[in-house]
Amino acid sequence: MLFSSFEFLLGFLPAVFLCYYLLPPALRNPVLFVFSILFYGWGEPVFVFLMLATLIFDWLFGLAVSKNAENKKKKKLWLVVSVIFNLGILAFFKYFDFFASNVNALFSHEIIPVLGVSLPIGISFYTFQALSYVIDVYRGDASHQKNPLTFSTYVVLFPQLIAGPIVRYKDIEGQLVGRTHSFAGFSSGVRRFVTGLGKKLLLADTAGAFFRYFSSLPDGERGWSGAWLGLFFFSFQIYFDFSGYSDMAIGLGRMFGFEFCENFNYPYTATSVTDFWRRWHISLSTWFRDYVYIPLGGNRVGKAKHILNLLTVWLLTGLWHGASWNFVLWGLYYFVFLVLEKYVWGKALEKAPAVLRRIYSCAVILFGWFIFASADISSPFGYLASLFSAGGETYDIWRSVLILIILALFSTPLPKKLFSSAVSKLGRGREIAVGAALAAIFLLSLAALAGSDYSPFLYTRF
Repeated sequence: MLFSSFEFLLGFLPAVFLCYYLLPPALRNPVLFVFSILFYGWGEPVFVFLMLATLIFDWLFGLAVSKNAENKKKKKLWLVVSVIFNLGILAFFKYFDFFASNVNALFSHEIIPVLGVSLPIGISFYTFQALSYVIDVYRGDASHQKNPLTFSTYVVLFPQLIAGPIVRYKDIEGQLVGRTHSFAGFSSGVRRFVTGLGKKLLLADTAGAFFRYFSSLPDGERGWSGAWLGLFFFSFQIYFDFSGYSDMAIGLGRMFGFEFCENFNYPYTATSVTDFWRRWHISLSTWFRDYVYIPLGGNRVGKAKHILNLLTVWLLTGLWHGASWNFVLWGLYYFVFLVLEKYVWGKALEKAPAVLRRIYSCAVILFGWFIFASADISSPFGYLASLFSAGGETYDIWRSVLILIILALFSTPLPKKLFSSAVSKLGRGREIAVGAALAAIFLLSLAALAGSDYSPFLYTRF
């Protein structure tokens, strides 16, 4: 089930609110658990059993780690078992066929059968959340949750279940057993949710339609302008799509009394690649930092070891996004630029004018998105050649540029600042103006939804 669907907006969500707020507080976590399972099983009910098995085993692993807190060997053994269990499931469903296909291609005949395994929605997200729980209990950063239903509610909480942000157990441990509900919090959640809905349906889907158009053009007709326009449109599609989902997840969380971590901070205003990754998919970047990079030694090691640590993290980051060579290449691509910024031109970049730093960052990010999207382009090498070729332009280029300007503006803090400044002058009419703006976004989103084809969130497939 999608947040941006009539089934969710007009059926599922009102039913959750009705049950959640009418039943006694002691039943609120069970209500969230039951509805989260229904939400997840809406499209693929068979994978609910896989999720339930994950919940049971990870709760038991956390129990075993906690019970052996004074026995370092046993505690570490249960942590290792948990890591093998979780990553083993993830590897089988997400990477087995990729591995088998490449082995078979290497030897030119079938050595390992390709099973055609379906990828459970959101498995990368909820696997990392379950793992963070066991690791946090192992480190002593969180206590073992004695109530398995409370732990299960944390993992399957539907607002962030299928596309994040990746919420760590230690960050919401207290909220799971004693959170505050208020009209102000609920209102804030509604504002954030509607903003995210507008990002998805009004901005991301518009950008996606243009990208599909330009990427589907024959290579000889696209020309350099069409290729670059398509690449810009994809960069805005994936930003507004994913940040829109994160906004909706954070907003839904607030409506139920939870505070989830921020996942985006205007990444296209970054002045370096390093800065970009402090702003983009923050929950994933910090997860790899805290659970992989720092345990490996981080940057408190020699130069060679530090580069190896970065290589490990970015190989894993690429693979996390999908079982395809373009994602591996995408991870290595960012690894190279991060090393160059750290050891080659980082200091010179810091001294350069801000406009040059942003142009540099934009160019690196754009080509990175080409690598990322190449699996969805019918002729990626032809598209790449189009970026540097003449001809084409059998389309309305000025309309495309105008829409790109609008998308670019909304990817910066400027519209929010202008709106906040304008409504702050209205005094008592401020809330009316904000409510009217939200109502307009919501109604326009519903209109866009009614007139659009099925458009899932891009990151649900990861």
